[in-house]
Amino acid sequence: MKELHHPHQDDALEVLKNAKTVAVVGISPDPERPSYYVSERVINKGLHRVYFVNPKYAGQEILGIKVLSSLEEVPEPIDIVNVFRNPAHIEPIFEEALKVGAKCVWLQPGCENMEVIEKYKDKIKVVWNACIGVEAGYL
Repeated sequence: MKELHHPHQDDALEVLKNAKTVAVVGISPDPERPSYYVSERVINKGLHRVYFVNPKYAGQEILGIKVLSSLEEVPEPIDIVNVFRNPAHIEPIFEEALKVGAKCVWLQPGCENMEVIEKYKDKIKVVWNACIGVEAGYL
Protein backbone atom coordinates (compact mmCIF):
# COMPACT_ATOMS: atom_id res chain seq x y z
CA MET A 1 0.00 0.00 0.00
CA LYS A 2 1.34 3.42 -0.88
CA GLU A 3 2.29 5.80 1.91
CA LEU A 4 -0.53 8.22 2.65
CA HIS A 5 0.31 11.86 3.11
CA HIS A 6 -1.41 13.04 6.27
CA PRO A 7 -3.03 16.47 6.25
CA HIS A 8 -0.97 19.32 7.61
CA GLN A 9 -2.34 20.85 10.79
CA ASP A 10 -3.25 24.07 8.96
CA ASP A 11 -5.69 21.92 7.02
CA ALA A 12 -7.14 20.62 10.30
CA LEU A 13 -7.45 24.15 11.63
CA GLU A 14 -9.18 25.27 8.42
CA VAL A 15 -11.71 22.44 8.70
CA LEU A 16 -12.45 23.38 12.31
CA LYS A 17 -12.65 27.10 11.53
CA ASN A 18 -15.31 26.50 8.87
CA ALA A 19 -17.35 24.01 10.90
CA LYS A 20 -20.52 24.82 12.77
CA THR A 21 -21.53 21.37 13.99
CA VAL A 22 -19.38 18.64 15.49
CA ALA A 23 -20.71 15.15 16.27
CA VAL A 24 -18.46 13.31 18.73
CA VAL A 25 -18.60 9.54 18.24
CA GLY A 26 -17.39 7.48 21.18
CA ILE A 27 -18.05 9.99 23.96
CA SER A 28 -17.47 8.68 27.49
CA PRO A 29 -18.86 10.00 30.80
CA ASP A 30 -15.40 9.38 32.35
CA PRO A 31 -13.59 12.74 32.81
CA GLU A 32 -10.25 10.86 32.50
CA ARG A 33 -11.03 9.78 28.92
CA PRO A 34 -9.82 11.94 26.01
CA SER A 35 -13.31 11.92 24.46
CA TYR A 36 -14.58 13.72 27.57
CA TYR A 37 -11.90 16.33 28.21
CA VAL A 38 -11.23 17.06 24.53
CA SER A 39 -14.98 17.54 23.91
CA GLU A 40 -15.17 19.77 26.99
CA ARG A 41 -12.45 21.97 25.49
CA VAL A 42 -14.28 22.23 22.14
CA ILE A 43 -17.55 23.05 23.94
CA ASN A 44 -15.86 25.71 26.10
CA LYS A 45 -14.64 27.45 22.96
CA GLY A 46 -18.32 28.02 22.17
CA LEU A 47 -17.80 28.13 18.40
CA HIS A 48 -19.53 24.89 17.49
CA ARG A 49 -22.77 23.06 18.21
CA VAL A 50 -21.65 19.75 19.65
CA TYR A 51 -23.60 16.50 19.60
CA PHE A 52 -22.58 13.31 21.37
CA VAL A 53 -23.07 9.87 19.83
CA ASN A 54 -22.61 6.62 21.72
CA PRO A 55 -25.30 3.91 21.74
CA LYS A 56 -23.98 2.70 25.11
CA TYR A 57 -24.89 6.01 26.79
CA ALA A 58 -27.85 7.08 24.59
CA GLY A 59 -30.39 9.14 26.52
CA GLN A 60 -27.91 10.07 29.27
CA GLU A 61 -26.36 13.50 29.58
CA ILE A 62 -22.62 14.09 29.41
CA LEU A 63 -21.32 17.63 29.91
CA GLY A 64 -24.96 18.77 29.81
CA ILE A 65 -25.54 17.31 26.33
CA LYS A 66 -27.96 14.46 25.69
CA VAL A 67 -26.19 11.48 24.10
CA LEU A 68 -27.67 10.17 20.84
CA SER A 69 -27.46 6.58 19.62
CA SER A 70 -26.39 7.33 16.03
CA LEU A 71 -25.32 10.08 13.64
CA GLU A 72 -28.76 9.78 12.02
CA GLU A 73 -30.29 11.29 15.18
CA VAL A 74 -28.30 14.53 14.86
CA PRO A 75 -31.00 17.08 13.92
CA GLU A 76 -28.89 19.20 11.55
CA PRO A 77 -26.15 18.82 8.93
CA ILE A 78 -22.85 17.60 10.42
CA ASP A 79 -19.63 19.37 9.47
CA ILE A 80 -17.24 17.18 11.49
CA VAL A 81 -17.69 13.64 12.78
CA ASN A 82 -15.05 13.59 15.54
CA VAL A 83 -14.09 9.96 16.23
CA PHE A 84 -12.85 8.50 19.52
CA ARG A 85 -13.01 4.79 18.71
CA ASN A 86 -10.71 1.81 18.36
CA PRO A 87 -9.26 1.81 14.81
CA ALA A 88 -10.80 -1.64 14.25
CA HIS A 89 -14.29 -0.12 14.62
CA ILE A 90 -14.12 3.03 12.50
CA GLU A 91 -15.30 1.78 9.10
CA PRO A 92 -19.01 1.71 10.07
CA ILE A 93 -18.61 5.31 11.27
CA PHE A 94 -17.35 6.33 7.81
CA GLU A 95 -20.35 4.51 6.26
CA GLU A 96 -22.79 6.34 8.55
CA ALA A 97 -21.03 9.70 8.03
CA LEU A 98 -21.43 9.31 4.26
CA LYS A 99 -25.05 8.24 4.67
CA VAL A 100 -25.94 11.39 6.66
CA GLY A 101 -23.92 13.67 4.36
CA ALA A 102 -21.27 14.74 6.89
CA LYS A 103 -18.50 16.90 5.42
CA CYS A 104 -15.53 15.49 7.32
CA VAL A 105 -14.44 12.57 9.50
CA TRP A 106 -11.82 13.63 12.03
CA LEU A 107 -9.95 10.70 13.55
CA GLN A 108 -8.44 11.56 16.91
CA PRO A 109 -4.85 10.43 17.49
CA GLY A 110 -4.88 6.68 18.12
CA CYS A 111 -8.05 6.11 16.09
CA GLU A 112 -6.35 5.98 12.68
CA ASN A 113 -6.83 2.95 10.46
CA MET A 114 -4.84 3.56 7.27
CA GLU A 115 -6.73 0.93 5.25
CA VAL A 116 -10.05 2.60 6.06
CA ILE A 117 -8.64 6.08 5.42
CA GLU A 118 -7.32 4.93 2.03
CA LYS A 119 -10.72 3.42 1.16
CA TYR A 120 -12.75 6.55 2.03
CA LYS A 121 -10.42 9.53 1.46
CA ASP A 122 -11.86 10.18 -2.01
CA LYS A 123 -15.46 10.01 -0.73
CA ILE A 124 -15.24 12.28 2.30
CA LYS A 125 -12.66 14.66 3.80
CA VAL A 126 -10.56 12.89 6.43
CA VAL A 127 -8.44 14.61 9.07
CA TRP A 128 -6.03 12.64 11.23
CA ASN A 129 -2.75 13.21 13.02
CA ALA A 130 -4.30 16.23 14.76
CA CYS A 131 -6.26 16.55 17.99
CA ILE A 132 -9.42 18.62 17.68
CA GLY A 133 -8.92 19.90 21.25
CA VAL A 134 -5.45 21.18 20.46
CA GLU A 135 -6.64 22.72 17.18
CA ALA A 136 -9.59 24.37 18.97
CA GLY A 137 -7.01 26.09 21.19
CA TYR A 138 -5.73 27.96 18.11
CA LEU A 139 -9.15 29.37 17.23
